[in-house]
Amino acid sequence: MSHLLPPPGSVLLLIDLQRAIDHPSWGKRNNPDAEVQIARLLVHWRSRGWPVWHVRHDSTDPQSHYRAGQPGHEFKPETAPVAGEPVIQKQTNNAFIGTHLEERLRTKGHDTLVVAGVITNNSVEATVRMAGNLGFHPYLVADGCFTFARKDWNGIPRSAEDVHAMSLANLDSEYCTVVTADLVLSVSG
Repeated sequence: MSHLLPPPGSVLLLIDLQRAIDHPSWGKRNNPDAEVQIARLLVHWRSRGWPVWHVRHDSTDPQSHYRAGQPGHEFKPETAPVAGEPVIQKQTNNAFIGTHLEERLRTKGHDTLVVAGVITNNSVEATVRMAGNLGFHPYLVADGCFTFARKDWNGIPRSAEDVHAMSLANLDSEYCTVVTADLVLSVSG
């Protein structure tokens, strides 16, 4: 990517920060302070009047905790939208598919995104890859997202931290610039 840090006024794009992600069925996660880092970013963005956009997963799976009408569908209180902040509703793992996200960003003249949320190797990765492929300039906040332990293709258990780190490595430089919350907050206005 061309710039080390996002310019002031970039869109803070928060992905799937809903109560469903706290359900014990997900297993062990990494980065337990991700919501704290995201809340810090939110305070910074809101105090400057910069754009904050939220992505909400509206699952159509009857068993999903992300399905509308389920308690898990609600936003996590520490990262919930406030009046005037757009909410992009999606039904796939990619915030650009089946939504008006790209059109709305282009209409508003936004080309740089600071991305945080869940799950690093799922909706975050799919959205960041697409953003990069569409010509946007995404910055992914490494300590503002998290994932869960899982087995790899060979059946070898991988820790949540390993899954997270590999996802970041897959994305950095080719699809986005990976940054930390501290780095973004230290120089962005």
